[in-house]
Parts: sequence; C-alpha cells; structure tokens
Amino acid sequence: MKHLRYSTFVLMAFLTVLGCGNGNTENAETQSEKIPDGRIKVTQAQFDQTGMVLGTLEEREFPFIVKATGMIDVPPENRSVVSATMGGYIKTLPLLIGDAVEKGQVLLSIENPEFVTLQQEYMEVSGQLDYLKSEYGRQKTLYDENITSQKSYLKAESDYKMARAKHDGLRKQLTLVNISPGEVEAGNVTTTTTLYAPISGSVTQVNVSRGSYVAPATPILEIIDNEHIHLELSVFEKDIMKIKKGQDIAFKIPEASSDTFEAEVYLVGTSIGEGRTIKVHGHLKDEEGENFLTGMFVESNIVSAATTARGLPSESIVGADNKDYVLVLDEELNGDYYFKPVGVKVKKSHAGFTALDNENEFGASDQFLVRGAFDIFGE
Repeated sequence: MKHLRYSTFVLMAFLTVLGCGNGNTENAETQSEKIPDGRIKVTQAQFDQTGMVLGTLEEREFPFIVKATGMIDVPPENRSVVSATMGGYIKTLPLLIGDAVEKGQVLLSIENPEFVTLQQEYMEVSGQLDYLKSEYGRQKTLYDENITSQKSYLKAESDYKMARAKHDGLRKQLTLVNISPGEVEAGNVTTTTTLYAPISGSVTQVNVSRGSYVAPATPILEIIDNEHIHLELSVFEKDIMKIKKGQDIAFKIPEASSDTFEAEVYLVGTSIGEGRTIKVHGHLKDEEGENFLTGMFVESNIVSAATTARGLPSESIVGADNKDYVLVLDEELNGDYYFKPVGVKVKKSHAGFTALDNENEFGASDQFLVRGAFDIFGE
C-alpha cells in the first residue's frame, strides 16, 4: 500500500526493539523484531505467549450520541412544601431531616392568640345565625300576607344572608388552619393548630425550630416521595432536533458510582431556557433497583439515530506522534507473522469498537492485529 506512513515514534520504537537483541534471552523471546523492509516480525511463540488475535473489518452500528447533564428529580405531585395558612409560634416539632412520614401524620403544632379571636367570631356569628334565620322566615311570611312592609322583609333577608356568608367564611378559615368547627361550636376553644403531612415520603428540609415565629406561607418543612423518580436533563439547542421520545439514555452518577444505568426519553421540552438549553424528561427503566436520591447530578448519553460502518476493536488502534495506526498482516511465513503499520483515520467509537474513516482503503480479506497491537507499539 503506497499510502503507508510511519511516525517518528514508531521508528524509534523499532530501533529500541533491535537494540534489545543484546539483552537476555527471555526478553528477546517476547519482543517483536523490526526487519529491514520496515515490517514487524512476530514469531508464533511471541504471538501465542502475549495472546495476540487476528481479525478483519466488521460491519457495526454506531449510534449518534447526544451528551447531556442534569439531575435526579421527582414529579411536582411527589414534592410538598408544608407552610402555615396563619402565622404563629412553633410549639412542637419532633421531626428531623430523613424521617419518614405517612400522609395525614401529625408534623408540628403552631400556637397563636389570633386563633382564639377567630373561634370567638365564629361562635358569635353561629349564635346569631339561628335568630336571624328565624326572623327572616317570619318577615317573609308577614310580607307574603301583606302584613309587614317590603323594607322590613328585605332588611331581615339581608341580615340573614350576610350572617350566613360570614359564618361560612369563618368556618372555611377554621378548616384551613385545621381547627374543627364542630369542636368550637361545642365550646372547645384552642390556641394551637396542628399541621399534617399532605403526602407520604421523607423529610428533606426543616427550616424552623421550636419557639420560632413563622409568618403565613413561610416554608416550614419539605417532604419528598421518592417512589417515582426521573431524569431532568438539559440538552443544547443544537442537538434537540435529534432527540425523540423512546430513545435510550445511558447515565452515570459520577459523584456516587461508576456504574452505568438505563433510562429512556419520555418528554421533550417545547421552550428554550437558560443557556440555550431544552429540558428533556427521562424515565428510569429500573427505579427499584437503585437507591437514587433527589438532586443527584447525572451525566448522560442519549442514543440517537444509528449508522452502520466498518471498523475494528478500539484496542487494535494505537496512537503515536498524534496519529493513529493499525498493524496489517502482510505475510505469514514459516510460522512467523509479518505486519505493516498503517495509518488510519478514526471516525467514531462505540461499545469498544471504532469506525474508520478510510476503511475503503482496506480489502474485505485484510487481516489486522486486533489484540496485542499496543504491546508491539509500546516496546
């Protein structure tokens, strides 16, 4: 092949090999030999001892990989921030970060004198409501019989409806702060209210301590349910057209494990966000098999459309002097193997296999040293 090129690094390696002929016999038996015509000679004993293997170009699929980063997350309905509708002082708070809670479980209690005022107003309106309802009914009967004036009837109707609206509003307020209207009507007035877990999960944040004051809508606790987790990835604008629902995702948690996990694209965002990226939502193929935590950083490869190409195992390609080489079998004579170093152009790699950009320069019957090339180049 007229296109053969030899790097300075390779030539120096060959000269070193020749110089090793003056060493001990054991080393000489395990080292290849550079012969005058530029080829590398490997004896059968050397070939067998180092586990060398010959192979030909193979047709393989090489998928297009889109790299993306993101995090482990949960759906919005699996994340809940607990806050108080009305402010107050934290009276009890027995939970710590990491505690498991069940939906409806008591989380904490809040104390506030304003709760007494609210209950008092409700009791007063409740007491008036029966009277105003009765008066409204009486005035309606008198008005229908033309005994009383329309003005008296309309005033009775207005007073009753206003009282009923205030009663219903106060009842809703009591319900929102988890105070039972029935208990209040029975005369049981309290200065404290209790907050309950809206979902089952684990406590991930505790923002207050016992005795501290919390204003209305201040986040007190956060609860996350990890029963269903997903990947929330950021894909650059230039790659988003290659992403489709159902594509495979291979991802790692670099800070926690060297293992590779599997997911698939479930949703692709429709708007461009910060850094010209689009959100891609991925579902894990095995949620129960691993103990993932919300917020973990992930590095992922999204497997897009695949193409076929001829190539060789990646270990058969060795870099030297900023170039890549393979060893092509030129001749097999008297049990010895004669190889030629040939320059190649790497196109893409996947799963331990590398496609060659200049694969048309080789024939289907050409044989390559697919295992052990590094041992020869490294001598």
